[in-house]
Amino acid sequence: MGLYLNSKKASLLYKDETESTYFVDKTAMLDELIPLIEPNLRDKNQKYICITRPRRFGKSVMASMIAAYFGKGRDCRPIFDSLAVSSRSWYTTHLNRHNVIYITLNSLPSGCKSYREYIDRISKRILRDLIQAYPKASLAESDAPWDALNEILESDTEDVRFIFVLDEWDFIFHRDFVSDKDKAEYIDFLSNLLKDQPYIEFVYMTGILPIAKYSSGSELNMFLEYDMATKKKFSGYFGFLESEIDTLFDIYCKETANPEITRDSLRIWYDGYCTVTGRRLYNPRSIVCALSDNQLSNYWTSSGPYDEIFYYIRNNIDDIRDDLALMIAGERIPIVLLGYAATDSELKSKNQIYSAMVVYGLLTYENGAVFIPNKELMDKYNELLLTNDSLGYVHRLARESEKMLTATLSGDTKTMAEILAFTHNTETPILSYHTETELSAVVNLVYLSARDRYRVEREDKAGKGFVDFIFYPEHSKADGIILELKVNSTPQEAIRQIKEKNYGLRFKGKLGEKNRYTGRILAVGISYNKKTKEHFCKVEVLKRADK
Repeated sequence: MGLYLNSKKASLLYKDETESTYFVDKTAMLDELIPLIEPNLRDKNQKYICITRPRRFGKSVMASMIAAYFGKGRDCRPIFDSLAVSSRSWYTTHLNRHNVIYITLNSLPSGCKSYREYIDRISKRILRDLIQAYPKASLAESDAPWDALNEILESDTEDVRFIFVLDEWDFIFHRDFVSDKDKAEYIDFLSNLLKDQPYIEFVYMTGILPIAKYSSGSELNMFLEYDMATKKKFSGYFGFLESEIDTLFDIYCKETANPEITRDSLRIWYDGYCTVTGRRLYNPRSIVCALSDNQLSNYWTSSGPYDEIFYYIRNNIDDIRDDLALMIAGERIPIVLLGYAATDSELKSKNQIYSAMVVYGLLTYENGAVFIPNKELMDKYNELLLTNDSLGYVHRLARESEKMLTATLSGDTKTMAEILAFTHNTETPILSYHTETELSAVVNLVYLSARDRYRVEREDKAGKGFVDFIFYPEHSKADGIILELKVNSTPQEAIRQIKEKNYGLRFKGKLGEKNRYTGRILAVGISYNKKTKEHFCKVEVLKRADK
């Protein structure tokens, strides 16, 4: 038992996880791994697995679960006996029966300032564990880890093999002190340790980034890689599924004295990620934090402000800004999803940029297009638009949004039209208004600040049809807003449609919901005349929501 070899760490971490109020049992994933370990089923070409997911999607929890189950560090029956895996025929055959080297690669030595300090610490710890566990082998502290492991294999009467569980393999690529030369050496270190070594029983590796593909393309080509956007296998084990959220929400309602969160609000805030199989995924960390705190907030993105998004788009703002306007309005942008390697530093084309943002979870990908998955991330995009003047007209329109909302609530249609006319101070293609989609994108920008006080939804089913925008106020006495857009028509026609199709019924709530809003309902019609390039606005009070 050591720091890496058959350590207690994985079992203690996973035990803590299983004892939390909002634990989700994902041990069924072992069904996928056991066939890769069984001697009679083992395929040399399938014993190297790398699973990549955005941060906070449960990678570390799954790594600790796998290491705790297989590793000899301690008896983990008390942990696993009550979980799904305990019903499997092979459960006890593999429980704590394997040598596991479990390394969380996102740990630095104290005061670490170089790659050499980082990798030497890992090598020394592996050597120390092996010397302690195999005193009869002729091991020296100066040995390379792979030489020591081969020495153990040769000196022991049995075939001693090891399972490696490596969490956050790409951590070192994000450190400022790591050079390109260091990165190449790190890949060589992993290759020497893992590739074509007879002591390898199985390797399970996780990270955010796909495995780097250097010019030779051979260092780590033994791995089968599984990402969220293009690979079906393992797709249900990272992130929370709808059924799992239902279960957690039931626990929340029973355990929380005064629950403030609705099931629908969890979907709005944290849903929206997609697997290639079409399953919807929620961000696990955000769900657990929200339910534990009894409060909806930005949990996943709280550690990184809007500049994390700006980092990816900064090299091609001219091509990206129109897409941002459309995505923030709820539209999807078609792309060709590209492989994104850890070594790619210059992201210039839109396909490169959006593919990288999918890898990091800043966008989600489905059916050939990318989009902003949920409110948690949408708030960060809003922050970007409001604070970064390099985004040009998109930023300027967003800055006008507080004035636009004030004018709307007071019925000042002249100011509303002036703000919309301001959009034609640019020659941006999005402002050609060939369709209502483009008008919707601009209208969304000029109401951006409303999202601090409203939940803004597009094309929501309301009354007898679909409405362009509904603004649901966060406070029951605030005004609700129904906004309809028309191109080459009139705002009066837009309001007539709102009335005839009875869109105001949406504020009554869905069947079984309590009526949340008691303030006024405002009908807002906005039209654009392509010939004269004029905007026209009309605001009319429909009625109070409680009438």
